[in-house]
Amino acid sequence: MTRIAVIEDDLPTSNQLAGWIRSARSGIVVDQWFTRDEAEAALASEHYDAVVLDIELGRERHAGVALINAINKLRQGTPVLVVSAMPAAIYRSIMKALDAWDYLQKTTFEEADFIETFLDILRTTQVAAPAAVAAVAPGDALVLDPLWQRTPTWRGERINLPLTAQRILATLHQRSGEVVSYDELFEVVKSGRNRDNVRKHVSTIREALREVDPAFEGIENVPMRGFRWVGSPLAQGRLKT
Repeated sequence: MTRIAVIEDDLPTSNQLAGWIRSARSGIVVDQWFTRDEAEAALASEHYDAVVLDIELGRERHAGVALINAINKLRQGTPVLVVSAMPAAIYRSIMKALDAWDYLQKTTFEEADFIETFLDILRTTQVAAPAAVAAVAPGDALVLDPLWQRTPTWRGERINLPLTAQRILATLHQRSGEVVSYDELFEVVKSGRNRDNVRKHVSTIREALREVDPAFEGIENVPMRGFRWVGSPLAQGRLKT
């Protein structure tokens, strides 16, 4: 059963979004929340396959930002579609930096646009989740699900990595022993698609791993080209969720 949360303080808008979601695919359960407090309580107690939310809730201008941060702290990787009247030119990049899936500005899109974006979320998350589980094999050095952002561990110790860093780490591991170019890594970076930003993410990954394993040297810098995962199961241990 697919369960979706709609967090919108305007009742007609909430009902419209909920109706579009139900019409997009049969068997979807939609929970509608109207305040930050009730939404936070629901997010902490329920697992949602996706969340559709507004940035402004009542008098709280940035309540949606707080809710996205709360979702990220839960580390369930729940995809968030932001639907707001705030100007997209300003807020789309902010929401992407928070790892929101996409941003739709009210009055600038039609039902078909919303449904297409919503179904894209469901297709990607529901196909990728079982694939990530299937990819786990005994003895593999890295078991990581960057889509759902479950907390990874290294040699039994938790490491703290933001979602984009997890995606980069997973990409490097999947191509273990090969050079992964900057252009290829840009594909998993939602914002700041430049070499300096990628290098910062790789530095974050190294620092997180070295906090629990000071001798970690599993990521090799290939000058002018990109990075290569050179960690091995025997030398580097096991990273898992």
